[in-house]
Amino acid sequence: MKSLYFALMLVGSNFAMSQESAAKQSDVSTPDALIKAVYDVISGPAGKKRDWDRMRSLFTPDARMIAIGVRPNGEVARRSMTVEDYIKSSGPFLEDRGFFEKEIARRTETFGCVVHAWSTYEGRSKPDDAKPLMRGVNSIQLVGDGKRWWVSTILWQPEGGDLKLPEKYLKGSG
Repeated sequence: MKSLYFALMLVGSNFAMSQESAAKQSDVSTPDALIKAVYDVISGPAGKKRDWDRMRSLFTPDARMIAIGVRPNGEVARRSMTVEDYIKSSGPFLEDRGFFEKEIARRTETFGCVVHAWSTYEGRSKPDDAKPLMRGVNSIQLVGDGKRWWVSTILWQPEGGDLKLPEKYLKGSG
């Protein structure tokens, strides 16, 4: 069983290595740099084409982006996407209307080569808008391979209805 596990790991790492050259080392050298790059790549003014190749270079080949929301009837909805799905579905909105998402607080846990960050965000149409369009929490899982850091999963939920950001997610720790 161990040999099968290692064989599967090697196949995945060979594919990952092919993507490695596309990443800017400054984007993937630390967990902090990687999270900053994710926010940076999706943010920009209306009419600005995003650097989707840069976005792809930040994520593992099998990464998932998962949006959580609550429908008007109270039902919880989940939408799981690949990075390509996200680019196709959200890219036109981000580029047409303008969107700036920034991290306002973070709580981080690390174990070996795994990092889990609770990253609280605000989104605005323009960076100088007085009030954010939205706020919420990104649950971000990162993995380091000894050469660089990768995003494995981002799962997020915005505030809405009775769901407000608790104080612990408005202050950084760890």
